[in-house]
Amino acid sequence: MTNRIKLIPLFTLCSVLLLAVGCVKEEALEIQKPYTYDEQYHANLRAYKKTNHNICFGWFAAYAPIAGSTGYKDPASWGERIIGIPDSMDIVSLWMGIPSNDTASPSYAPIAYADMKYVQKVKGTRFVAPTIVNFRSVITLKDGTIFDPNLPENRNDAGIEKYGQYLVDQVLDNDLDGLDIDWEPPSGDWLNNPNTNFVKLVQYIGKFFGPKGSTGKLFIIDFYSLVPPAGTGEYADYFIRQAYSQGTGGIQTATNLQNYYNAVQANVPPSKFIVTENFGDFSENGGTPFTEANGNLLSSDGTRMYSLEGMARWNPTQGKKAGFGAFYFDRDYYSKTGVPYYNVRRAIQIANPAAR
Repeated sequence: MTNRIKLIPLFTLCSVLLLAVGCVKEEALEIQKPYTYDEQYHANLRAYKKTNHNICFGWFAAYAPIAGSTGYKDPASWGERIIGIPDSMDIVSLWMGIPSNDTASPSYAPIAYADMKYVQKVKGTRFVAPTIVNFRSVITLKDGTIFDPNLPENRNDAGIEKYGQYLVDQVLDNDLDGLDIDWEPPSGDWLNNPNTNFVKLVQYIGKFFGPKGSTGKLFIIDFYSLVPPAGTGEYADYFIRQAYSQGTGGIQTATNLQNYYNAVQANVPPSKFIVTENFGDFSENGGTPFTEANGNLLSSDGTRMYSLEGMARWNPTQGKKAGFGAFYFDRDYYSKTGVPYYNVRRAIQIANPAAR
């Protein structure tokens, strides 16, 4: 009887404790804390990005909700945040749109916006606005008027300038670092018929951005199979060849990259030429199997070489290229090695070995 009497208060105490625990609010655990760095580190990082080096460029999309979703993404992972991209990334093209801090904007995305501003200011990473240029899409200009490039009265030099100003305003009004226009005109597009119309567009944008521009901001032209017209060469800072391996049967070679450069060499010096892989399809190994010009198939550690590394190592025979990169490079965050952005970081190091 004595023992049973002693057990009653013990049982009661346990019940009270269990109830108390059940009332405690659960909080997310931070399993792995990100590294923190001092101002000297960031100053060195910004200084590095101003040096003459093989730049790393990429189109980034993970910060935005999936297509068809409303609202903005509240990321569950640093793989979905701009602040989580590799520190040594040089230029990021905002593939899913420009995040805004304006609650009235359809692009309102406060987390992505804050991340972008921090990385831009503290890490020196430059952010550019991508646009697939064509003279078919109806757009709303800065003053609120609708511009329909399909109308005959807009298919002239004045119409080209209105469209060009629309692209320029995206950069200036959002305090971005430049513009990335994708030159893949559909068949019969007026900008390419004749292609002097596209040259006129480039010349107009070139008043603001690029080597001849008044703002110091970047002007980038990326392309796939259709080579940009000769008259564009002097106006852009970089020409990016989408050297995607789905166009080469799931493999990539230095010979292919050389041929891509040869097609533009008359107007684009190697120092303006960038090659990129498609991580939307080939992110698992850092691209597709790569063969160097001398027939080498292996990386420095004896493993099979893949295309992002191959692009980092490759230079055209005419001289040193500007850089390398990937479309949807954010998919490398979930590298099978377990190291976030393993292939991107490794390729940056291969192209720009750290001083010992």
